[in-house]
Amino acid sequence: MIKAGIIGATGYAGAELVRLLMGHKDAEIVWYGSRSYIDEKYASIYRNFFELVDNTCMDDNMEELASRVDVIFTATPQGYLAGLLNEELLNKVKIVDLSADYRIKDVAVYEKWYGIEHKSPQFIKEAVYGLCEVNREQVKHARLVANPGCYTTCSILTAYPLVKEGLIDPDTLIIDAKSGTSGAGRGAKVPNLFCEVNESIKAYGVTTHRHTPEIEEQLSYAAGRPIMVNFTPHLVPMNRGILATEYATLVKKADGSIPTAEEIGNVYDTYYKKEKFVRVLGNGVCPETRWVEGSNYLDIGFQIDARTGRIIMMGALDNLVKGAAGQAVQNMNLMFGLSETEGLELVPVFP
Repeated sequence: MIKAGIIGATGYAGAELVRLLMGHKDAEIVWYGSRSYIDEKYASIYRNFFELVDNTCMDDNMEELASRVDVIFTATPQGYLAGLLNEELLNKVKIVDLSADYRIKDVAVYEKWYGIEHKSPQFIKEAVYGLCEVNREQVKHARLVANPGCYTTCSILTAYPLVKEGLIDPDTLIIDAKSGTSGAGRGAKVPNLFCEVNESIKAYGVTTHRHTPEIEEQLSYAAGRPIMVNFTPHLVPMNRGILATEYATLVKKADGSIPTAEEIGNVYDTYYKKEKFVRVLGNGVCPETRWVEGSNYLDIGFQIDARTGRIIMMGALDNLVKGAAGQAVQNMNLMFGLSETEGLELVPVFP
């Protein structure tokens, strides 16, 4: 039985980790870490766990925690883990970090986009970017996994096969993504109040959103060269979900024609047919967030626009599951040699 500790257990992603790990036959939670709720009953904060979790919230003492568990999940703000991580900790325990501290390989890029100094850049090279469908073998041998963000998971996996196979020009890639309000976290902020969000939709972080370099870095690996994309996120009045709509110019074949829908579909199938958690809907079928809610699935569809020679790729996932906690559990399963799907075969919830 894998003993797990969660730092940041009372945030939305942390609570989702609790929900998923409670249904995991090979793991148990022994530490519910929360700096804000020390000594309070976990079930008094999240009443959905009433009579299910009897534990009390503890502090975030990483050194003590590392001596008591096999894996630590850090569902914490940027800079937290980077300020504490050392070789002694990594020699004791595996870590899955849900923040961006170790996702970006260029420390200067991280510091520019996040506006903070990185306190432990010596571990960036070792950290494995935990996009399981792309880096599965590296994750299996990792001590430190950088769990990808929700926007990035959806945006990268939706375009990855076509970038990798050279079917689209990645320099023309435009990503228009929309997120439910849980993506902004549980902290009280005026822009996220009901009256501010309800009956409205807005773009934010236009040209400056900090997930941009993460998307660019991973798709650059696929393209085999540096690329830049336009990424614009939007906030929509729903609890959960990410919908990414991505536009790119198709690369013409030698005869001047563009790839057919069948050829595009075959590429997606080649990459994802054996992937449990990526469902390719096919040409002309538009993914919807309601069909992935509460699950670890990513649904992908596409539509070719023959008139403009462009393709519209669409991806939908639950930002708290495949976009955060579910992916973290998927990474844990790989790190400990378990079935990758353990604890994650959840049927999407509807309505």
